Amino acid sequence: MTILAASATQALRERFNKIRQRTEAICAPLEPEDTVVQPIVDVSPPKWHLAHTSWFFETLILQEHLPRYKIFHPQYAYLFNSYYNSLGSRVLRHQRSTITRPPLRDVLSYRTHVTEHMNKLLQELPEDKIVKLLPLLELGLQHEQQHQELLITDIKYILGTNPMLPVYLPLPKHQRQSIKTDARFMEVPGGKYNIGFQGDGFCFDNELGVHEVLLEDFEVMNRLVTNGEYLAFMEDGGYGDFRHWLDEGFAMVKEQRLEAPLYWVKQEEAWHRFTLHGLQPVDPNEPVCHLSFYEANAFANWSGMRLLTEFEWEAATQVYPPQKGNFVESGLLEPAAADPAAEGVQQLYGDLWEWTYSAYHPYPGFSKAPGAVGEYNGKFMINQMVLRGGSCATPESHIRTSYRNFFHPDKRWQYNGIRLAASK
Repeated sequence: MTILAASATQALRERFNKIRQRTEAICAPLEPEDTVVQPIVDVSPPKWHLAHTSWFFETLILQEHLPRYKIFHPQYAYLFNSYYNSLGSRVLRHQRSTITRPPLRDVLSYRTHVTEHMNKLLQELPEDKIVKLLPLLELGLQHEQQHQELLITDIKYILGTNPMLPVYLPLPKHQRQSIKTDARFMEVPGGKYNIGFQGDGFCFDNELGVHEVLLEDFEVMNRLVTNGEYLAFMEDGGYGDFRHWLDEGFAMVKEQRLEAPLYWVKQEEAWHRFTLHGLQPVDPNEPVCHLSFYEANAFANWSGMRLLTEFEWEAATQVYPPQKGNFVESGLLEPAAADPAAEGVQQLYGDLWEWTYSAYHPYPGFSKAPGAVGEYNGKFMINQMVLRGGSCATPESHIRTSYRNFFHPDKRWQYNGIRLAASK
């Protein structure tokens, strides 16, 4: 192995270990009892996340590529497979809280076992085999980063349903003071734009298929919609006025008796919201979050505006390159107010995933990879909407302008927000 290759392999090992350690650090503030809770089907128990991300490396890499590797436990493949039909049967998603055994200590031992053997693989495997494995190794690392974000949002939901509203972490000591930033609409010229992943490095298969789209002139809001702006919608009877809503969304509002974003509670005539730092007063200057697509679209209609399409969002990033974002590394774990001194379009990266009015469909020429890897994205391309930009729970190295997140339109537990657009 050349010195250059050895250096690259060492860097890969260090990155692998850093990502693995980060997953465990996210769970460190939890009590063991917190790690088995599943309040809704969308939320997976933290213990399951810890095990599933290890199962991924064990099943797709170690069993195939590390000579004489012995699986940690013969039943873990059934317990911790997520949705890979080609890899066998599994505990169904809504039943993950039934996995009270193995205990957390055994799952942590499983993680240690997998991590140690992955390091052994990266040390012992010949250079040519590591090169062939790189795409799958990278997918495993990106997969774990996805679960790190899911862990944060799932932990927030788990703690938010606890009557004690426990604090996950104390507030950061040095928070920037919230200041109002006026809403402005920035022009994006119409024309032809290339959409999709371009360049070197990693991307998911749903970003592939660079294609040209023709857009009309439009305007994009210079920041995300704030709590104060959304509160005006609420106070104007927005949740009770069918004219703003898609029919399915209004049915959801009536059935669930919604009157505010997820985690908002009224105490002594003032709105508060649950955060990972406990219950906090609603700051009117911070971006409003934990909204469904239906709520985002209703607010846009009430405002006399609309949501961006995913193609317009990506085109806007080509005209106004994203500034440094508020990602998980900031430690805030909540969206931050825009900066009134900043120019251009803010908050395109980080803070909140932005709902777009685009269905999650394949790009031209999309094809699924063979085997389990082909189940990663393609089979979900129906009945979901695309979100862009990352959030305050997203690892910074995990995002790019072509990244396509996707959820069903009723989902609220992720850090989802609103950016308005206007046709010219």
